[in-house]
Parts: sequence; structure tokens; C-alpha cells
Amino acid sequence: MSEISLIPTESTHIQHFFKFESDPVAVKMAAFASLPKDFSSFHSMWTRRIENPSSLHQTILLGEAIVGGIMSYEIEGHRCIGYWVDRNYWGKGVATTALKLFLETELKRPITATCVSDNIGSKRVLERNGFIYTHSERHLAPARTEKVEESFYILE
Repeated sequence: MSEISLIPTESTHIQHFFKFESDPVAVKMAAFASLPKDFSSFHSMWTRRIENPSSLHQTILLGEAIVGGIMSYEIEGHRCIGYWVDRNYWGKGVATTALKLFLETELKRPITATCVSDNIGSKRVLERNGFIYTHSERHLAPARTEKVEESFYILE
């Protein structure tokens, strides 16, 4: 497998994110995401995210190919992290390595993360990078149109 690296997210990367986040299987696994309605609104949303000075966005590369994105952001005074990897690269260590690299740049702690409890892969990514499970809650998951268990993690 080629080397995994991170680069700052640019607006030209958004077309790749749109493709990844338009995969209904991936959206269902993420549970709390929704399929994008159209590229224009998706692009506008991502442009606002990238331009937000309180967030940090990186694009995940495998060799020269864009295979995902990773970010940290503030919600109600808490630092949070999120990532999305093209489903073609699930189970290959891409997210685990990308998160490890990202945490070398994002030094604010504590930092939190959540994932739907049946997303074993995402739970492993977090745990392999030192995140500790704190608790679970049930919430409505838009992609599944039902309440699901959401796992909460923290890295001190």
C-alpha cells in the first residue's frame, strides 16, 4: 500500500468528498450523516467549514490519490474530531493512520469523537489512537431513520 499523508483541504478537494459522501452504504454506516442533495449546496457547506478559523481540515492522501478527509472543530466549547474515508479503503488502516497523523498537528485536548455503536471499524480507529470510551446515548440517526446507540470517546 502507498504511503498515507495529510495535506490542507482546498476547495478543489470538495468534489472528492461529494463522491465519498454520496455513497449510500457509507452514509448508512455513518448513521448521523445524510446523503448530499446536490453538489452546489454541498460545496457551499464545505467552503464554510474550510474557512472557519476555529476548525482544522486535512485531506487524506494515499500516495497521490485523495481518499478521505479529517477535521477538528468546536461544538459548545468542546473540541471534536471527525473523519470520512472512501469506502473502497475501509479496513486497510487508512483512517487509523490518518487520525494518528492528524493528532500530531491538532494538539488541543481534550478532544472528543462519536460514532454509531455498530460501526466497529470506527470504534477501532479511535481506540487505536488512544481515545477512551466514555458512554453511549440513543439518538435519531437521519441515515437510518431510527434511534441508534451512539458511542462517545475522549482523548485527554
